[in-house]
Amino acid sequence: MKRLVILLASLLSSTVAHADTTLTPAWKTAAELKAPESVIYHPGSDSLYVSNVNGSPDAQDGNGFISRLTDEGEIAELHWLEGFDAPKGLALKDDTLYVADIDDLVVVDINSKSIIKRYPLDTAKFLNDVAVDQQGRVYVSDMATNEIYRLADGELSLWMADPNLEAPNGLLVENNKLVVGSWGNMTDGFATEVPGHLKVIDLDSRDIQSLGDGSPVGNLDGVEADGKGNYLVTDWMNGRLLLIAPNGSSETLIEFEQGSADHTVMPEKNLIIIPMMMQNDVVAFRISYQ
Repeated sequence: MKRLVILLASLLSSTVAHADTTLTPAWKTAAELKAPESVIYHPGSDSLYVSNVNGSPDAQDGNGFISRLTDEGEIAELHWLEGFDAPKGLALKDDTLYVADIDDLVVVDINSKSIIKRYPLDTAKFLNDVAVDQQGRVYVSDMATNEIYRLADGELSLWMADPNLEAPNGLLVENNKLVVGSWGNMTDGFATEVPGHLKVIDLDSRDIQSLGDGSPVGNLDGVEADGKGNYLVTDWMNGRLLLIAPNGSSETLIEFEQGSADHTVMPEKNLIIIPMMMQNDVVAFRISYQ
């Protein structure tokens, strides 16, 4: 594959062809969101839900909220649900939405539009992403402590603590493994001397391995499967959408401004939808494969 570098401005008005993948701009929200960090699609309401940090990502200030969008990018309800500090990663199980909120895992009922449970974690410092496995167990990463927690049978407890996680950010359950997008060991704030790469954890043995040879890839955020054995991954610091192969090699599909965060892929609508945290909007591209 040839490396493709396209600025966001041109992407919003042109189609991008990359090897056997074509990305066509679909829509972009108005810049009304407030530091959108994660987006997820709920088929039952045919809506997209977006977490808004709305302030410092580690501030317990009560400013955070969830927005509801249509699948065409219209903001249906900017403040669909309030009562959060700095909500980040989102995950769905049927009509239940799980939200990572600094040191709480928050459970939301979409139908009643209400918070139904909070799981506080005294030891957590920066909960980031959430994923649900086939058994309904919920995993949440703590980027600041190199830990992953698991909610099972109504109890949230520490599932893994390992420095080899290298600041775990994005999570994706795939069959019997947990794919983790590592940020890389942080040196000064969110800066890293060596960027992160994808890790793979066996859900039974909890064995953790690097994807490929562990070569640095980027400060990884959202992780999604492309349906062809590869991963679509965002690099927050460098503002990129990456295609990462099973051998760990990576290609830049799109280059944005800094802040490309926890995206979602909607294969039923051939869409990839990316929150742009620093630009206060969400952008969508239609994907087609040859």
